[in-house]
Order: sequence, then structure tokens, then C-alpha cells
Amino acid sequence: MSTTLLRSAPALRGALRAGAMKPAAAMASTSFVRGKATLPDLPYDYGALEPYISGKIMELHHKKHHQTYVTGLNSALDTIAAGDPLKAAAAAPLLNFHGGGHINHSLFWENLAPASREGGGEPDGALKKSISEDFGSFDTLRKQMNTALAGIQGSGWAWLVKDKTTGTLSIATRANQDPVSGNLVPLLGIDAWEHAYYLQYENRKAEYFEAIWNVVNWKTVAGRFEKA
Repeated sequence: MSTTLLRSAPALRGALRAGAMKPAAAMASTSFVRGKATLPDLPYDYGALEPYISGKIMELHHKKHHQTYVTGLNSALDTIAAGDPLKAAAAAPLLNFHGGGHINHSLFWENLAPASREGGGEPDGALKKSISEDFGSFDTLRKQMNTALAGIQGSGWAWLVKDKTTGTLSIATRANQDPVSGNLVPLLGIDAWEHAYYLQYENRKAEYFEAIWNVVNWKTVAGRFEKA
């Protein structure tokens, strides 16, 4: 996970990953506002993922959509810190939505890399072994992930996750910006919101789901797998 995300609202990250927002009175704790969330820098240029993801999509996705989640998260945190129970209760859904959007996208940018560098190909080492054990093959994982993505009604995400207790891998989908939480650790996420692909792929989202595998940063995914 990026250091930018770790610095911004650390208690929020813990609350989200615990699986649910706290009651309004508890959320008013100043521990939720030790730092402002900030938009993380991308580790590559906007056009670096072409032709698989256009530079225009990446710029809008990062500078506009992710920034909206950052702004909304900070606003919700400020409302909760003010201590009014009624306003804090009203801000709770916004905290979950914008906080989840910030977490999901911060992970997502690190999931990607130019095909000319670390992007694409297949995982190796312990991650490859675990994928073979839990899915049968990498190709099966990719097909199952794309099927899960295609099955999302409306907006959401599909994640390759690791169970912290059993160590097994599986695929999990989440609606809207709900983050992966509880006993599951997110390793690889693919954004199925229209803003992630529509300018380039229009209604052909299945093409986007196929194309994005060419820019998956398996080094990052393997690092999360090993730390989980």
C-alpha cells in the first residue's frame, strides 16, 4: 500500500477494513482526523499504459474521480470531528463511500505498470504456486476474474484476495466503492466502474477486462501476497 495512503487517516483505514463504520459517537473521535487524505502520485505517466488504457482515461480517472473521493473523505472526516452526533451519523455513509474510493484507487494505481516495464505476463514464485493450487492455472484465474467483473450489476470492483487464516486465494466482488475488509486481504483489484474504461471501450467492457491484464504489476501483487 502506498505511503501516501498510510499517512492519510490511518484510523479510517482500520475502521473500513474492520468491515463497517463505527457508530456516530465513536466516529467523532479525533483519531479519525490525524491527517488529511491526499491524492497519491502515479508511479508512471498518464499515457504509459497505452494502448491498453488511454492516457485521457488515466488522467480523468486519477485527477478527477480519485480526487473527488479524497475531497469527499476529508469533508466527511471534518464533519465527524466537529462532534455533532446527527451530522456525524449523516456523514457515515459518505465516509464509507469516499474512504473506500480512496483506498480502492490507491491500491489500483499500484496494481498497474506499463507493459514495457513490470506490466503484464504472469506471476511467478510463491504467488504462481498458490494460484495453481487454488484455481488450477493462471488462465483459469483470469477467466474467473473476468466473469466476475462482467457479472457486476452497475458499478463495483473485482478483487483477487487472500484469506489471512487459511492462506487461500479467491475472487471477491464489491459494489460501488465498498472496500475489501475483515479476514480478506486485497491483492489485485480491477475497477469495473464505467469511468475506468468508457472513453476508450464504450460499452465493450469485456474488451477492457481482457486488456487490463497486459498492464497488471505482478511484482506489486506478489508483494502484497507475501505480506498478507
